[in-house]
Order: sequence, then C-alpha cells, then structure tokens
Amino acid sequence: MQAKKGEHPLGDAGQLILFGVFLITWILDSFVLRCSTFFASSISLVMRLMFLVTALVVAFFLFKSGHVAVIEEQRPSRIISTGAFGYVRHPLYLGSILVYLGLAVSTMSLFCLALLVVIVLFYNTIAAYEEKMMEAKFGQAYTAYQLNTGRWLPRFGKKG
Repeated sequence: MQAKKGEHPLGDAGQLILFGVFLITWILDSFVLRCSTFFASSISLVMRLMFLVTALVVAFFLFKSGHVAVIEEQRPSRIISTGAFGYVRHPLYLGSILVYLGLAVSTMSLFCLALLVVIVLFYNTIAAYEEKMMEAKFGQAYTAYQLNTGRWLPRFGKKG
C-alpha cells in the first residue's frame, strides 16, 4: 500500500491493522471471554450507551466535515480552516479515536482502553509527521493555523 502524498508512509496500513486488532479484541473481550469488562456493572448500560452515541455523533460530524481534505481529486492547495478544521487540525483521526473510545467505554473493556492508548500514540505520530509536511509546504501560514487550532482539542480564545 503506497502512502498518499502528504501522509505518513505507514498511516493507512497502520490504521487498518490497528482497526482489525481493536475490533477482534473488542468482540472477544466484550462478548465472548469477558476478561476485562468487570467494571461494566459499575456504570449503567444506559450511561455507557449514551456515551457511545455521543461519541459516534461527534465522530460523524468530524468525518463528514473532515473528508473535504481527502475526497477531492487533488489535495487542496490551501490550508483548510473551515468546518471541523476550524476546531482541530486532524478531524478524521480524532473521529476515529472517538469511535474507538465509544466502543471501549460501551462495554468497559480494559483491554480495549489499553489498546486505545497505543492507537492514540499512533495517530499522534502520524499527525506530527503530516504537520511537519504542512509546515514545509505552507510555512508561516500553517504555523499561525497551529497556534489557533489544537491538534486534538479545540483551542478557545484564539490568538488571531
């Protein structure tokens, strides 16, 4: 699998592998073996499902708004700072993280929560790589965008 221009060389393959590992772990731990889901009884199913639905709704917004950067025939030749990109620099990655978090919390799988740490570290690594490429391409304009927009969490009280 060849990386798209501007993306980490292991980004797509890593995401697919981590998704597969997470999904297998989640299904086996949550519904078959139930090795690490003992905290599930301490939080009501309704609360866990409300968290899952909220995470999925926010992830959907991030995916829908963020896909402008990947569905076009050519990559945008400018910094996108509208939609979800006005809040976070990596809405597609954040949406994926929220889906993983929602699934892990819905069944309180500690194995999946531990795996989520690895997934977040992976996404942070590929995001940092891609940001260096964006800095090289757009220079000061991208640096200003970084000051106003958080990588994972929105920044409030923007600096300009």
